[in-house]
Amino acid sequence: MKQQKPSFAEGINGAWLLAVVATEAVSQLATLLSPMFGAHQTQLLFLSLCLWLCGGMLYIWMISLIFYRYTFFVFSASDLMPPYWINMGAVAISTLAGALLIEHASGVPFLMEIAPFLASFTLFFWATATWWIPMLVILGVWRHGYKRFKFSYDPLYWGLVFPLGMYTVSTQRLSEVTGLPFLLPLAHGFIYVAFIAWSITFVGLLHRLVAILFAKQPR
Repeated sequence: MKQQKPSFAEGINGAWLLAVVATEAVSQLATLLSPMFGAHQTQLLFLSLCLWLCGGMLYIWMISLIFYRYTFFVFSASDLMPPYWINMGAVAISTLAGALLIEHASGVPFLMEIAPFLASFTLFFWATATWWIPMLVILGVWRHGYKRFKFSYDPLYWGLVFPLGMYTVSTQRLSEVTGLPFLLPLAHGFIYVAFIAWSITFVGLLHRLVAILFAKQPR
């Protein structure tokens, strides 16, 4: 609604996908709470399904703009902020929301009727999340290795930690509900990747806090 808006190249980034993350998170919550609602479980699962679909559509809209930004505009090392990892995290959480719906579909007629659709789109989300990982790693190497962009702590790096953890959980749950046990080693391996990323970011946070504390002490 603003009259003065940033340019497309300056305004669009991975943080926009938090709208997808939020929508899929509410979908998951509705699915997990549905058994507690007895006779109204079907209505809550229907709400969860609608939110899952809306989140997926939001992702398609937004990622198209982000990918367009990647491809046709000048892209400098400073533009590649950590929230771009939400490109992957948004579809990882969509995978988890879909896997939870598949898990709760038993005994719910309308979910059973669309079970193949649920499984197909959940796998589609997971495959998209998986595709983003090497792309983002390559861009990170380009940023810090080739362009020599300084690597230092930034609160935005927590936006990188979340997608790695979410990919781990979504891969494990997808493996369980679809009967694809060969995906489990991938999930188990990513636990360590997510933990290392969390540890590095946490150490960076502590270092920043200590630096601020000492800077404020009287000399």
